[in-house]
Amino acid sequence: MPLTDLLLSQLADPFRIGLIIALVVTMLRTRGATGTVLPLAAGAVFVAVIIPATALSGAGGAVPLWQAVAVGLVANAVLIAIAMAAYALWQRVRG
Repeated sequence: MPLTDLLLSQLADPFRIGLIIALVVTMLRTRGATGTVLPLAAGAVFVAVIIPATALSGAGGAVPLWQAVAVGLVANAVLIAIAMAAYALWQRVRG
């Protein structure tokens, strides 16, 4: 499976999207005590490792674990950026 197909499949994974949204919401609620960067980084690494380690991310084992985790880190970074941009837009519109 080419890496672009793997990235697109991980970006469209509803479980990954849900986990990233929950991660961002949790970070926003606990930002005063834990900060921003460390919880997001730790959560992104956790999600990038746990999904391919348990389900092989829909690849059926065709992709080595390290590749699935590396591409998962990129997918998580993209999803976190989208979620944070949506939050910033919501804050701006809300006033």
